[in-house]
Amino acid sequence: MGLDNYVNTFGAYCKARYGQRIKKLTIDAQFTCPNRDGTLGVGGCTFCNVASFSAQQGLEQPISIQLAEGKLRAHARPTDKIHSPRSKVASDKYIAYFQAYTSTYDEFSQLKIKYDQAVADKDIVGLHIGTRPDCVSNEVIDLLVQYQRQGLDVWLELGLQTSNVLTLKRINRGHHLNEYRKTVNAARSRGIKVCTHLILGLPGETTVDYFNSLQTVLGIGVDGIKLHPLHIVEGSTMAKQWRYKSMSLLTLEEYACAAATLIRHTPQHVIYHRVTAYAKKPILLAPDWCAYRWQGLVAIVDELREYGGQGSALAGFGKMA
Repeated sequence: MGLDNYVNTFGAYCKARYGQRIKKLTIDAQFTCPNRDGTLGVGGCTFCNVASFSAQQGLEQPISIQLAEGKLRAHARPTDKIHSPRSKVASDKYIAYFQAYTSTYDEFSQLKIKYDQAVADKDIVGLHIGTRPDCVSNEVIDLLVQYQRQGLDVWLELGLQTSNVLTLKRINRGHHLNEYRKTVNAARSRGIKVCTHLILGLPGETTVDYFNSLQTVLGIGVDGIKLHPLHIVEGSTMAKQWRYKSMSLLTLEEYACAAATLIRHTPQHVIYHRVTAYAKKPILLAPDWCAYRWQGLVAIVDELREYGGQGSALAGFGKMA
């Protein structure tokens, strides 16, 4: 497929740093969100799957078990029995990724316990924390700095989604751009790398909004970016809107064109952790192309191959290393 030929990818970053691509092991530490528990609001963001969150209650597994099973899944072939005690996993390196909901939203003592459990695994070389811009205290940043000083590759992943303040309100995001700016500046000033999540295709937005969001993020300062297409999942508020046919979604071609345009306008030092995303049916309702892992990637690579790779739309562009 050749995405690395056109984009400064996280996979290439890991290969340069560790001599191999590093697998992420996702962790659900049973965090909630201030936009769900009534602190800021209820119902969560309109694109979020509320039903799956409710179903997860009471299903918590120890972090050590989640990591062990994640390793088995990462190496399992289709015929492997993931839960078999006889399964063998080759020695490897991994990233502990606290992904589910707001992974800094808890008492500090509890956060430290959970993070410590993850990094205690001898195979963990990186720690990624997914959260909201308004839920990162200075105390949490201090803790992340400690892990980084231990030699771990630490990334703070912030879900901004868009810089358009009207859209943030429309999707019930519950935070403002200023909170994002404050958190990014606080983290990066301490040497913590920041990866920002952006969604393309949010209701009412156009390619102008996507470009403005990118320019805003780059202007504030960022180390990595994740791009996601808006997709409708069962249990979300948007699922109701979609069923009433009151919203349109990007086609594969539209998304690939928009994503490639943003990539071409991104300086080469910024690392793209992801350029598209997918979901499985029946949770995924639409668009259908998001059910296939490779369709979005192939379409984006085709665009980049034809019109230029990361940074090619910027002055002083040089060939990818």
